[in-house]
Amino acid sequence: MDLQRLHKERRVAFWGQVLPYLGYVIQSGLAVVFGFALIAFAAWYTSLIMHIPPDLPIRWIMLIVAVPVAHVSFRTYLNEADIVFLRPQEHAMHQYFKSSRIRGVVYKIFGLLLLLVIAWPLYIRSDTAPKPLLLTILLFVLLKLLFSYGGWQELRMVSRGASMGYRLLRWVLAVLLVAAWLWQPPLRSLPFILLVGVVYVLVLRFPVKLLVAWENLIRTEGIQAARVMRTLGWFVDVPALTQRVTPRRWLSWLSGNIPWDKRGAYRYLLFKTFVRTEPVGMVIRLGILGLLIIWITHTSWIGIAVYLFFIFLIGVQITSLRQYHKDSLWLQLYPLPAHIRRASFLDFVVRLLLPVAVVLWLPFLLRGTEGLISTLLTLAGGVLVVYLVRGAQAKKWRLDGQDEEEV
Repeated sequence: MDLQRLHKERRVAFWGQVLPYLGYVIQSGLAVVFGFALIAFAAWYTSLIMHIPPDLPIRWIMLIVAVPVAHVSFRTYLNEADIVFLRPQEHAMHQYFKSSRIRGVVYKIFGLLLLLVIAWPLYIRSDTAPKPLLLTILLFVLLKLLFSYGGWQELRMVSRGASMGYRLLRWVLAVLLVAAWLWQPPLRSLPFILLVGVVYVLVLRFPVKLLVAWENLIRTEGIQAARVMRTLGWFVDVPALTQRVTPRRWLSWLSGNIPWDKRGAYRYLLFKTFVRTEPVGMVIRLGILGLLIIWITHTSWIGIAVYLFFIFLIGVQITSLRQYHKDSLWLQLYPLPAHIRRASFLDFVVRLLLPVAVVLWLPFLLRGTEGLISTLLTLAGGVLVVYLVRGAQAKKWRLDGQDEEEV
């Protein structure tokens, strides 16, 4: 069996299912919005480079830009049947995974270098002792290869707790090593980075690993495929794939005050789905990143733009819950009319997005009483974005014909 050819055929088949939807995504206006956003960013970034604030925390900004060096993901295109039909080829599966490992590293290196090149003009004009560009690129590529190796070893670990612990270690080391490079002279930071890298590779040998962790790889592939289809689902109806369900008891209080009646049933389902699926993780990560960037830029209009943009991004994640139960049979069997589901969903969006808007607004209070009017208007703008997201979802619900029972 030609395992490399099998991997290629599966990759072509998967993306062959995705490509027909891209035309609808472009027709939705995404290309126009992206073009305007790119022009606006270029104008703002040029202005920022020409008028750099004297207290710009450039090293913290570069740390945020470079920390994704720890991000690792691999597309294996495995499925449940492979546990039976490919297990006899387990000794040769390294040929199958070769393309996955290469693509999982190369594309991310290009993305990381693109971010680095974009941020570099700001860095060399702001930092008092900037590092050489070529040496920085070489270091980040080597770090990417190191953490990609670690990420692949995590997928092979027998213990799920060990895998999670090493994943946390990977991100902690990424922050530590990038910070060492940015804050310390090369003659100090390079030996330290080399020593930590060698120790990390040695520590990865301790956990017990499988030659091929079939169940873990299949589960990870299902999550990544579902993520692609869910992203397309923001613009066009696509087939729903299996979603990862994770019990998060520390967030169960979100649904604790929902009444046990017909009007609260669908909202309860949405809250439980949100807590146990991937969007909650994206919302938390975007919220932390947004707070950090807003805190850095809160003294200028850039902070206001970032504030409104992050509310919109988090709103996109929250409203993706609309697709999770769209075709559920149980919603047709239980007496939940379409207009109740629609009202519950819109109420769910507002109940989650309004607190997010308030939390992201808190860094603006650091302005004090000098810019009080501007600070209050910023909060009003955030609330307006929340209700614009709600209105867009109400319109989309009507266009999808999901409240025909009301007519």
